[in-house]
Amino acid sequence: MTEDLERLQKEAEAELSASKTEEELFAFRTRYLGRKGILTGLLRNVANVAPEERPRFGKRCNEIKAALTGKIEKALLEMAFRKKDGELLKEKIDVTLPGRRVRHGRLHPITMVREEICRIFAGLGFAIVEGPEVEKDYYNFEALNIPKDHPARDMQDTFYVEDDIVLRTHTSPVQVRTMEKQRPPVRILSPGRVYRPDSDISHTPMFHQIEGLLVDRGITFGNLKGVLTSFLQQMFGEETALRFRPSFFPFTEPSAEVDIRCVMCNGAGCQVCGQSGWLEILGAGMVDPAVFENVGYDSEEVSGFAFGLGLERIAMLKYGISDIRLFFENDRRFLEQF
Repeated sequence: MTEDLERLQKEAEAELSASKTEEELFAFRTRYLGRKGILTGLLRNVANVAPEERPRFGKRCNEIKAALTGKIEKALLEMAFRKKDGELLKEKIDVTLPGRRVRHGRLHPITMVREEICRIFAGLGFAIVEGPEVEKDYYNFEALNIPKDHPARDMQDTFYVEDDIVLRTHTSPVQVRTMEKQRPPVRILSPGRVYRPDSDISHTPMFHQIEGLLVDRGITFGNLKGVLTSFLQQMFGEETALRFRPSFFPFTEPSAEVDIRCVMCNGAGCQVCGQSGWLEILGAGMVDPAVFENVGYDSEEVSGFAFGLGLERIAMLKYGISDIRLFFENDRRFLEQF
């Protein structure tokens, strides 16, 4: 009987060594150690062994069972390690391979121009202030001396949300809101999106504006000219020539439009400037006393100026862009130039 057990162990170990997969190992374990396995059957039939041989027989069966169990577990563990090593080998990084180029995003030209303008005016002491894009009719028009029947409303058609709620047509409402909360001196710049129902090669329903306001004692048109001259020469170069032309805006008096010498032809005359040699760049003027009255300022004590410009127009002139729609088409070929 003992010889039979030794032979069984050798056969089992040989079969175990030949098992190369987890499935084969599990099948081996079931065959020898399962509920109906060979060793389990021998232990159950120990009563058929001669009484004097039973202790040694039972002990030897348990020894073989423990040995096979240990070898099965070791083989399964080794297989798991080999499998993991194989997976890691497949996933390893080959440092000799050329790297993948990382595609970097770029600032949109509108963002670049906005940041440059804000940086220039911050250097002149202006604070950057923003306000709501969905605005009350009062702040967008009436507080700026544009009542409901004012013809200036025809100059800027409006998206109405409700009878007295609009998508702002300019960022000037931020100036009114700031003056309501703050006593002079006030020196702010208000960038942001604005909306007008207009769309062609030079207009879009949504565009960007920056408007500035300076209010204090003794502010004159000369201060306005000095600030805008400094700004435009920093923006387009120290040699940039500019001129002020009389104009009309309901919230400034006197009002002016500011032109710069054409950056395309340097004043010689071209298609961009209509052969005039000049390009309109922004509107400005001294704050109308009626606006001061609406915010509780005494126009006899303080004065101020305001100005406004379109970011798209500045960007088109600065970068030589002919179609405003390029800013909104999200064409990567266009954006990668910046």
